[in-house]
Amino acid sequence: MKFTLYSRSYCHLCQDMLDALLALQTPERPFTVDVIDVDADPALVARFDELVPVLFAALDEPELCHYFLDEGKVRAVLTSPA
Repeated sequence: MKFTLYSRSYCHLCQDMLDALLALQTPERPFTVDVIDVDADPALVARFDELVPVLFAALDEPELCHYFLDEGKVRAVLTSPA
């Protein structure tokens, strides 16, 4: 399982979401998180700008959440069959 977190380096909400997400990881439910700095790409700034942090489980599906971690949605993804 891999999550993608669109973030900013100076964003405390982004760090809070990453910390909350990582707290859900267990040996039985391992996952990775790609943290992408939106400020590194003008197209990402145009798309996400003030929405960060934005979390995706799959980039071809709608976002799971933004601003704050939706623990229920993340747990549902983690427990769904692959």
